[in-house]
Amino acid sequence: MNYLKKFSYSVIAVVVLVGFTVSAQAKEWRGWNIHPAGYPNTVGMDKFAELLSQKSGGKLQLKMYHSGTLGSQPDAIEQVRMGGLEIANFSLGPIGPIVPEANVVSLPFIFKDTNHVWRVLEGKAGEMINAGLAKKGLISLAWYDGGARSFYNSKKPIRTPADAVGMKIRVMENDLYTGMIRALGGNPTPMAYGEVYQSLKTGVVDGAENNWPSYESTGHYEVAKYHSDSLHLIIPEILAINVGVYNKLSAEEKKIIKEAAQESALLQRKLWKEREKASQAKVMAGGVVANEIPDKSAFQAAMKPVYAKFLADNPGLKTLVEMIQKTP
Repeated sequence: MNYLKKFSYSVIAVVVLVGFTVSAQAKEWRGWNIHPAGYPNTVGMDKFAELLSQKSGGKLQLKMYHSGTLGSQPDAIEQVRMGGLEIANFSLGPIGPIVPEANVVSLPFIFKDTNHVWRVLEGKAGEMINAGLAKKGLISLAWYDGGARSFYNSKKPIRTPADAVGMKIRVMENDLYTGMIRALGGNPTPMAYGEVYQSLKTGVVDGAENNWPSYESTGHYEVAKYHSDSLHLIIPEILAINVGVYNKLSAEEKKIIKEAAQESALLQRKLWKEREKASQAKVMAGGVVANEIPDKSAFQAAMKPVYAKFLADNPGLKTLVEMIQKTP
């Protein structure tokens, strides 16, 4: 009887130890995303977390925090770089001042269209950008669609650069964007994303620039009725992981996380295209006055000083800029 008891206790101890070991080996991460529920990026990140768990047999777990719950985008970028957060989805816009190679995508009109973006990022130019990101603590797992950004304001349509003269336009915190607005004769006003609606409403700024889904989901179209299809920036978004966390993964875990990220990106891009159409239809039904700019040559010519200053400040990036421009 004593023997049976000892045997039973031993079995229980082994089961508990095995369970503890499996639990200890499981990696539980936190993920950041600025967008609200239902947004293509939010759905994509939730899918990424789901795929991670499925493909790893529960060993890789990601708890997502959406709507900027864990801080602003600049704060979250620093948290991921320093390892306070493991994974996040960012626009490359605010990463640009930290990673010069990534800042190249923020040069106005550098991309022909969205398909050109993917061809660039999946080629040698993308490898150079990824290397720059890694030096600053960020490993690129996949690229999300951030859409094409255009101007909108509460005053009048923008058809030529002259129409932007004197306008106070909100931009993300990046010298390239402030330079872009100054080159058009406007007054750039960097501010946090969450402050833009009230600033448009009260006249602190006259306008801003963003993609259709953001213009719609923030309600900016309610207080800035004039939308001008300049398509001046096509800034991709990154699904990134802290470099230290990534380097500790096994080869198999790296394979799993890359596959899950790529699958989530394909879903996000599909949903993005659908959301763009839906958002555009919604704001137009809301009384927005939209205009196209068929000939953007005057806007592109106005950006020459922006390019000149960027290359003067970053002479080592001339090859990367030319590589992107020459990518068919």
